[in-house]
Amino acid sequence: MIDHHHRLVQRKVQFDYSDSPLHWIPGEAEASHVINVIHMMLPAGELWFCRLYNKALPFVKDARLRDDVQGFIRQEAMHSRAHSGALERYLSVHNIDSSKYLKVMDYLFEQLLSDTPFGYQLFNRRPWLQRWWIGQRCAIVAAVEHFTCVLGKWILEADALDRAKADPVLLDLFRWHGAEEVEHRNVAHDLHVHLGGSFVSRQLWMFVVWPLIVWLFAFGTRTIARQDPSLTKPRGFFAIWRDSAKRGLLPRISSVATSFLRYFKPWYHPDHEANTQEALDYLARSPAASRAARA
Repeated sequence: MIDHHHRLVQRKVQFDYSDSPLHWIPGEAEASHVINVIHMMLPAGELWFCRLYNKALPFVKDARLRDDVQGFIRQEAMHSRAHSGALERYLSVHNIDSSKYLKVMDYLFEQLLSDTPFGYQLFNRRPWLQRWWIGQRCAIVAAVEHFTCVLGKWILEADALDRAKADPVLLDLFRWHGAEEVEHRNVAHDLHVHLGGSFVSRQLWMFVVWPLIVWLFAFGTRTIARQDPSLTKPRGFFAIWRDSAKRGLLPRISSVATSFLRYFKPWYHPDHEANTQEALDYLARSPAASRAARA
């Protein structure tokens, strides 16, 4: 673990989407849809993080790391709640049916990555296997959290979204979330190391996580775009990503690919991926986080 320590707190944010348009980046329907996929992708996954980490807690012997893990759980639970709210009070209001996408997410987390994959009860009957499976899934979280940190840093610094006059409510939602991803970026990696997880297992799971995340974004973008009456002929995901990134509305493909390669360095640690103070500075001026702090 790193030498300095920042205590993680839950910020009970709330958002009012009543004036937020589906194309929350004005004139940029496709880029809006790519980022809106997060509302469909994250609620189930982040609740799965919380359930998994609660099962990992009894194996955490370091008091500081235990506090970090508990703070991580509280923050991820709030992320899930916030994006579920956007799904119900924002995307659904704009007639976006996400049921097919949510079925995929439920299958992923309730079947493939559950405590008993495909109902295979041997995991419950063998404590050592149960412990091993917790460790493997913590390696998956570490890989995911690498990308959420990278994306969180990007959206904190994405001035193009301000110049495009993006909807302030949704921009605050994504930046609040991104700031907290930067804030707790070390926890998943440190937990996996503490549990005895190896460098090799983290690298192997990254080869699963990377294409899965890209596919989920592509599938989600297609799901939303096909229901958008303003898009008569929706384009492919990579074409959207490339063109939107040129305007600064999405992270550049090259920067995301470079971050993927950095994960394989033997000396990799997520602390070097971003700056905690940058995240805290935004959280201090975030409208939603400020309201939560006053409450």
